[in-house]
Amino acid sequence: MSQQAHQPQAAPTARRGGAVWALVITSVAGFMAALDNLVVTTALPSIRDDLGGALHDLEWTVSAYTLTFAVLLMTGAALGDRFGRRRLFLTGLTIFTGASAAAALAPGIDSLIAARAVQGVGAAIMMPLTLTLLTAAVPAARRGLAYGIWGAVNGLAVASGPLIGGSLTEHISWQWIFWLNVPLGVALLPLARLRLAESHGTGARLDIPGTLLASGGLFGIVYGLVRGPSDGWTDSVVLLALFTGAALLAAFVLYSTRAKNPMLPMRLFRSRAFSGINAASLLMFLGMFGSIFLLSQYMQGVLGYSPTEAGLRMLPWTGMPMLVAPIAGILSDRIGGRPVVATGLFFQAAGLAYMASVVTVDASYAAQLPGLILSGIGMALFFAPASNLVMSSVLPKEQGIASGANNALREVGGALGIAVMASIFSSQGGYDSGQSFVDGLRPALVTGAAVVALAGVAALLIPSRKRVVTAEAPDEARALETVGA
Repeated sequence: MSQQAHQPQAAPTARRGGAVWALVITSVAGFMAALDNLVVTTALPSIRDDLGGALHDLEWTVSAYTLTFAVLLMTGAALGDRFGRRRLFLTGLTIFTGASAAAALAPGIDSLIAARAVQGVGAAIMMPLTLTLLTAAVPAARRGLAYGIWGAVNGLAVASGPLIGGSLTEHISWQWIFWLNVPLGVALLPLARLRLAESHGTGARLDIPGTLLASGGLFGIVYGLVRGPSDGWTDSVVLLALFTGAALLAAFVLYSTRAKNPMLPMRLFRSRAFSGINAASLLMFLGMFGSIFLLSQYMQGVLGYSPTEAGLRMLPWTGMPMLVAPIAGILSDRIGGRPVVATGLFFQAAGLAYMASVVTVDASYAAQLPGLILSGIGMALFFAPASNLVMSSVLPKEQGIASGANNALREVGGALGIAVMASIFSSQGGYDSGQSFVDGLRPALVTGAAVVALAGVAALLIPSRKRVVTAEAPDEARALETVGA
């Protein structure tokens, strides 16, 4: 394929484009993919009543999506860079929409699990490309605001998954948590075809060995993490998956340092900006996912709220990104992303620590409210500038794989968070009584607060100004001074 085929295509952008259309399309697509991470959790009892299945099967309706989504994110980004980002975005959206319909029509638990796995494949292809396509369509001076809105919508989807799933299940039927995606996907397909401009990455051949090593390594790690809490961390299959995954990822790193055109150039991690924001993202999702997972159960199982009531009471946390994240994006344009991200992470950590101090078997909502608000503001301050930091820490042609790597690390962080929090919870408490649940919840929230605070420290290590070194040819490398975080 010629060099010209992979250059940014300004004419299609002008003809098709529009930053507003790109923002709408990529935000809605990102919302759909992020929502399905946790939307099923509150619907599991109803699914079991309709389709049967043991607890192990029900867990796989959640894990099958998480597994394929996390494993294939970098692959989806690499395919988009090679064959066209809009083309692959449309492919992923089509797969995701079709699999959503298949999940809604599933006659049994096995077919539902299979549909969920295919959903994850579609989401993994389209999700990292949403950020790349948005970056290409929005002028640099306005990207902070655009990332703010995109981050707000995605953060709302992650945090409100249990509320949306519970409300649809409670008032209509569990099938509607999947039917919801179908009209959205059908509406987005022609819009994306007409309004998004095509773009490519470096034009290098697809890195088959790197793709296999990264996918295999992520599969082992994520499989071990999602099965560990239920099967036990000493289970032979769990241990084999974790050790094999770690070995394959180590081989991927070693291979990528020597390959001519690797899937994920390891030199990107020499940048403090790229390394710092990815470390902060992994730790943020570790602390946040695990906390939401347990707090949602606490409000229902201990305080006695219905899924809808619990979701509404968590709105000061889960809904705050819609209000604050666009403002955070504007701030990051003006003062840089590093102070906004770090402040948000420390707010999130303070909110979790406060929640740990007030949770009891009969805690009033008024007592919990300050912690929910602090956590909500913190999450909102994180999402938009974090996206900006990721995309501005690499060259434009490398933004696809940077987005894929960052999303993969977030997903691994989320899976790790649920696994770690569940293990701490079960070691200190359990489901036997309200008090037993609180006894397990409190140390888990303290751990979550500590991890998110560590993410804040990682964010502070990001330089306020960075030097990006281009290496098209070693003897022609040059340093470009750019405004960083």
